[in-house]
Amino acid sequence: MTRREWLEMAALLAVARRASAQSPDAKSLEATERRAADVIRRYAAEGIHRTATPVDRASADRLMTLARAAGAAPGLEPFELSRVDPVAAYLEIGGRRIDGLPMFDGAFTSVEGVRGSIGAPGSDRPIALTKASPNAETELRKHRDGSRHRALLVVTIGQRPGLCPINAASFSRPFGPPVLLVGSEYAELIEQAADGDETVRLVAHVARKPATAFNVVATVRGTQPALQPVCVMTPRSGWYQNASERGGGLACWLETLTAVQAARPQRTVRFVASSGHELGHLGLHAFLQRNPALAEGALMWVHLGANIGASTGATTMTCSDDRGQTAALRALGVYGLADLPRSPAAQVGGEALTISEAGGRFISFIGRNAWFHNPRDQWPDAVDVKAVARFARAVSELTLALANSADTV
Repeated sequence: MTRREWLEMAALLAVARRASAQSPDAKSLEATERRAADVIRRYAAEGIHRTATPVDRASADRLMTLARAAGAAPGLEPFELSRVDPVAAYLEIGGRRIDGLPMFDGAFTSVEGVRGSIGAPGSDRPIALTKASPNAETELRKHRDGSRHRALLVVTIGQRPGLCPINAASFSRPFGPPVLLVGSEYAELIEQAADGDETVRLVAHVARKPATAFNVVATVRGTQPALQPVCVMTPRSGWYQNASERGGGLACWLETLTAVQAARPQRTVRFVASSGHELGHLGLHAFLQRNPALAEGALMWVHLGANIGASTGATTMTCSDDRGQTAALRALGVYGLADLPRSPAAQVGGEALTISEAGGRFISFIGRNAWFHNPRDQWPDAVDVKAVARFARAVSELTLALANSADTV
C-alpha cells in the first residue's frame, strides 16, 4: 500500500468511527426489521430448499415476486443437472435403523447396500468410520480420494446434535466410495459397534433424475453503463429450511435491490440469487458461463454469504483488497458494525472463493451459526432480525457507494 492510499484509508476509517457513534433513524430501521422478518419467515416456511426440487422452484418464484415489488424487472435463468434423490439411506446396527443422507458427490450403493464391520480409515474393514463438521469438505477428501473401503460412514459433528449434511463440492466430478452421513447423537452406538467388530449394513441408494434449477437475476442499469458494473450475489438453496443460513443474505439482497432501483446510480448493478449452493456452487458457475467476463470485469462483487444475522454467531468480513475493506467499513460504521471480525483474503469461502479464483474483487460477509446445516435452523429462534436489518441497510449503502464511485474504490 502506498503512503497516499494509507492516508486515504486512515481518513475513511476515522469517518467510519465517527459514523458508528451516530444512531440511524429508529423508525426506518424498524421498518427494515419488519421487511426482513417477513422475508425470512416466509422463506423458511417454504420447506427444504434443495436444488432443483419443487420447493426450490417455488422459492424462486416468490423471490421474483418480491423483486418485482421492489420495482425491478427480474428474470429466471435455468441450468440443468442430474438431481440426486435419496431412495434408501440408513445404517442397520444392533437391530436398529439409523436414517442418514448420502454424500451427493460420491458413489452410491445398491438397494442391498454394504455389509461388514466398521474400522478406522485405512484399516482392512469394509466400512471406514470418521467424524466431520458440516463444513469439512476439504478435510474429508483425504478419507475419500483413493479409498479402498467399500463405504465410508461419517458422523456429522455440528455445534448442536443432529444430522448436519456436508456440501457436495465435487457434485460435477463425483469421486470415492459411497458415503453415508448420520447425526452426532448416534456416535457412541456406532463407536461401540466398531470396537466390538459388529457387522452392520450401510445403504446409500439413490435415483437420478434430469432436472432444471433456476437463478433469480436482476439488472439495474446505471446512468453511465460503460463503467464497470457492481455485482451483488447471494445463494438461496441448501439442505434444510435454512432460516438463518440463507435468510439473512436474501433479506440483504432484496433491501439492496430496492435501494439501488430507487437511486439509479452511475454504474450498472447486477444481482444474482443462485441455486446450487450445496452442489459446488452450480448456480454461480452457470451465471458466470453466461457472463464469462464478469467475474474479473466487475468493479466489485458483494457476497452475501451464510449466516448473516444468525442469533448464535458473529458475521465476518473478508475483502480482496484494502480499498474495498475501507469502503465497507465506512458503510458498516453508520450501523455500528465497523468492529465486526475480519479475515484475510486468502481465507475467503463460499461463492466469493469462485470469484477470487477467477481474479475478481470481492467484499464477502459470512457468519457463524450454531445451527449451521442443522434441521433446527428455523424461524424465529435461529435469527437475530435486528442484526439482519442493520446489515441490510449497511450493504445497501455500500453497494450504492460502489455504484457511484469513480474508476477505483
